[in-house]
Amino acid sequence: MSPEGRTRRLRHVVRNGRYVRVADPSWRRPLDPSFAAERGGRWNPPDSFPVVYLCADRDVARAVVAVRFGGLPYGILDLLPDRLPMLVESDVAEHRALDVVTDAGCRAVGLPRTYPKDSRRRTIPWRRTQPIGATAWSAGERSIACRSAALPAGEELAWFVRTRADRLRVAARVPFDSWF
Repeated sequence: MSPEGRTRRLRHVVRNGRYVRVADPSWRRPLDPSFAAERGGRWNPPDSFPVVYLCADRDVARAVVAVRFGGLPYGILDLLPDRLPMLVESDVAEHRALDVVTDAGCRAVGLPRTYPKDSRRRTIPWRRTQPIGATAWSAGERSIACRSAALPAGEELAWFVRTRADRLRVAARVPFDSWF
């Protein structure tokens, strides 16, 4: 996983419990991983494998929304009420996740200890993280626990969906006014 080709001992962290996903209220299946498989994301390239991107808590979800609307000529509160993002809660079974949370975990996959930023304080681009995710997928990892690019003090989880048993279920749908 390292760009230099050296073999490093990958690190893992145990993760489980309630995670959240920012979702458009029109999505019929907000935990469907096929959109990320088609379009790609931080840890998977386009036209690859299915991933559900989750936030560890509401603070990270709020930061994700702020980043999505950053630089646009309108803000989140300019949306019609029925277009405001909802929060979908889901329970993740206890498992070992690839560690991109600790400094040592970042270094083990070839990222700097400053991840999600580089030494110049720029966000590390997806072209650098997607090969790590592809290698993790090929190695049979269940997920990647990582520092949030939206809120570096927060955490996100890239949940890999390999089988029907890996599919997440909606535990709750939380309207915008109740979580934002």
